[in-house]
Amino acid sequence: MRLGASIVGDLRQVLADEVRAGERAAMTAIRAETEQVKAELRRQVTTAFSGNARGIANAWRSMVFPRSGQSLRPAGLVFTKVPNVIDAFERGALIRAKGGRKFLAIPTGFNAARGRRGRGEKGMRVTPAQMVASGQAFLRPFKSGRGFVWCLPLRQGEQTGRRRRTRLVAGGVTEVGTANRKGREAWARGLLEQGMVPMFLLLPQVKLAKRLDVRGAAERGLRRLPGRFVAAWERQSGRAA
Repeated sequence: MRLGASIVGDLRQVLADEVRAGERAAMTAIRAETEQVKAELRRQVTTAFSGNARGIANAWRSMVFPRSGQSLRPAGLVFTKVPNVIDAFERGALIRAKGGRKFLAIPTGFNAARGRRGRGEKGMRVTPAQMVASGQAFLRPFKSGRGFVWCLPLRQGEQTGRRRRTRLVAGGVTEVGTANRKGREAWARGLLEQGMVPMFLLLPQVKLAKRLDVRGAAERGLRRLPGRFVAAWERQSGRAA
């Protein structure tokens, strides 16, 4: 028995078309998987820290190489603009005071400018240096004896505006408030009765909880990639069912 085989068309053209289909498939698979890994990492951040961490979540960015054209060997890069923050919460880092200092000064929600903390001292209403310079700051120890609450005395400022809202002034240094929050007046009066406001927590060290799994997201992406590539190649070459 003899078998005969022949190639219909130009073999070089067939192979060239197949290579181009493979290149398009590789680029498609890498782009899709890179976006999925980035989306997963952003979800990890928002799930771990709720809506207060949208800035950290959106700091995850991605790039695909080559930036233009096609390739059988593309690469996807997912990176963050705040690597130190991500690394700390992925490892569950232990943070200690540096430079011979005994305590970390952690600003409370009362000491957050515009209701949020930013980079460095820009997001604080009052800095540690201002606390010292005020001459009015005082310490309240934790019951555990492992740290202190650094406070400022609180007094009522002059009422302003048509609604005559209660204004709170901390140590003559800054006004403390939360804009138009619901029940603000009752909240302000309750705080005023305490006569003080906690501005910083002083702790010798802080052990962060492990909240992120960056390595896991990358490994899951690598496991999905071959199947995504094969499916894309079949679609590009017209072999998909």
